[in-house]
Amino acid sequence: MNLTILVQLLLAHILADFVFQTDDMVESKKKGGLKSKKFWFHIVLSGALTYLILMQWSGWLVPLFVMVTHGLLDYLKIRQEAKLLAFNNQVEDVSKRKSGARLFLMDQLYHLLVILMAWLYLTSSFNLILPFIAQLFSNKAYLTILTALTLIVWPVGLVIGIITEPFRNELGNNESDSLSRAGTYIGVLERVLTFIFVLLDQFSAIGFLFAAKSLLRISKDGEEKARKKTEYVLIGTLMSFAMAIVVGLAVKAIVKI
Repeated sequence: MNLTILVQLLLAHILADFVFQTDDMVESKKKGGLKSKKFWFHIVLSGALTYLILMQWSGWLVPLFVMVTHGLLDYLKIRQEAKLLAFNNQVEDVSKRKSGARLFLMDQLYHLLVILMAWLYLTSSFNLILPFIAQLFSNKAYLTILTALTLIVWPVGLVIGIITEPFRNELGNNESDSLSRAGTYIGVLERVLTFIFVLLDQFSAIGFLFAAKSLLRISKDGEEKARKKTEYVLIGTLMSFAMAIVVGLAVKAIVKI
């Protein structure tokens, strides 16, 4: 399959959605929706950039497809953003307001799916999708790595949470001085990175990651509570790193990387 075409499509999307789309254009789209001239300019730009970068001068179907789907996705995103804004305006508790991050990520995921479909069409590779999926779930290396990643993201996090629950209870389970679910995201990221570093034999990078984690700021509580908090964070961190390393070494042994 021609990866150059995929890169071209990705470049066109990045230019249209991030480089040439200004904050003023985004605000105009949110306020005016379909009535906004900048909305239509952005949509036409997405198709035009796709056409110019692909340089397939007789092929207008894919740029048209990208332009139409881009407009539809942006319109749906604008509607969802309006609903999100209305919801947040009704909620007085700031901590319970919803972030637009998930909406943004879902929008970009749909754009990437459109790009993938356009790429498969241009390379006549739709017939390779099912064989690729079949290979993914039958190839020992792919399947082992996928299983390991699933394990360290979800079950391992749950196990660590259960084991450290008594320590959280001793601390009073007071998370008012922490970002919501920040610990969960930090734990997932550190385990995934550790797992990748193990597969790449970059154990020194794991040491660097652990040192960076040790810079975690502890709130200015009393000395005894601060010490307990430090011990709690250290226990969770060591468990997280240890489990990721064990899983990584097990994968290396199975796959013989």
